[in-house]
Amino acid sequence: MTWNPDLASVVELAGELIRRPSRAGVDDHEPVLAALEHWLTSRGLPCRRLRDDTGRPVALLVEIRGGRPGPWWALDACVDTAPYGDETAWSFPPDAGDVVDGRLRGRGAADSKLAASLFCHLAAEVHDRAGDLRGGLAVLLDADEHTGGFGGARAYVADPDAARPAGVMIGYPGLDEVVVGGRGLWRARIAVHGTSGHSGSRRAAVGAVSRAARLIRLLDDAPLPGVSGDFPLPPKLTVTYCHGGEGFSVVPDLCEVGVDLRTTPDFGAGAAENLVRAAVTELDALLPGPGATDVDVVAVWPPYRLTEDQQPAAGLLGAAAGEGLRVRAKTAGPSNIGNLLAAEGIPATAGFGLRYEGLHGVDECVDLADLPVVHAVYRRAVLGLLRV
Repeated sequence: MTWNPDLASVVELAGELIRRPSRAGVDDHEPVLAALEHWLTSRGLPCRRLRDDTGRPVALLVEIRGGRPGPWWALDACVDTAPYGDETAWSFPPDAGDVVDGRLRGRGAADSKLAASLFCHLAAEVHDRAGDLRGGLAVLLDADEHTGGFGGARAYVADPDAARPAGVMIGYPGLDEVVVGGRGLWRARIAVHGTSGHSGSRRAAVGAVSRAARLIRLLDDAPLPGVSGDFPLPPKLTVTYCHGGEGFSVVPDLCEVGVDLRTTPDFGAGAAENLVRAAVTELDALLPGPGATDVDVVAVWPPYRLTEDQQPAAGLLGAAAGEGLRVRAKTAGPSNIGNLLAAEGIPATAGFGLRYEGLHGVDECVDLADLPVVHAVYRRAVLGLLRV
């Protein structure tokens, strides 16, 4: 395989990052952040750490201001990763960071240390010609994505010193699609109460687990609308956990149920909450407990969908077409950082990168044969948005 020296450097940095484990909730992210910081500062690129409310570093932010007025755009890649899982199931070390048979191997190769390296190299090119650019380019290297907290993205949009981007391109992998939208989410913890007692007692007691089971049936049977309007996916409700009880002989007085409801423009957060609260009201009427069932809403993200002529989707799709690729615009079922950004009024794309295997599974790797065209597409998109 032949590529220019810059692309060899992309692979080299990505391998270095993979060899610094950064599993969410497991590893200290300092080594991977330090490696990126060293690479950026040694090339004169301005970068700084973003921190969460506790002062913990959650991201690196690179900001390159152009020489002319204009909107800012951002590239975003996570540098924390999923866990390794069963390491004995891997055919190579999860932190290999090497290239074998044209594939870069190791956890984070696909999601998303190769993208982080690629975006750093694009930032270096933009920095060298900043005077010709309009607006500016930010690169967010998020070290708190796989926790589900999205601390890096949250710190970025909350930072009063950061230039607010007109749009963000998120470097998830996959060569055939650009995600331009996604269902939103409405999540809640539901506390179901029951009458405690001994399981062998003569006194009948309706325990919290039994009441929770009835609630789950009500939620599973609740009617949801189908696809409507221009949004291509219907809403979806899933009961994701049910926790309660401590042993065989105790009738539990509390059971917690988790509900994940994926929302659409025509069935948003208000409709989701109304549906769940209606099921709770029905439960309390059908099978009364010692106290009202409590609904604690823990997360709400809006659905979003960019049209194909809306930036930055238009820039990325147009750049792919310009490089001879047929790339499909996709509205995703799962939510992503694009939903978080949509809540802030910032349009985002998610996905477009190398073909991959083993993402979040065993033997994660990416096919480096795609790297030249992926680099060319992002380069064309970025320079087009910056109006070079």
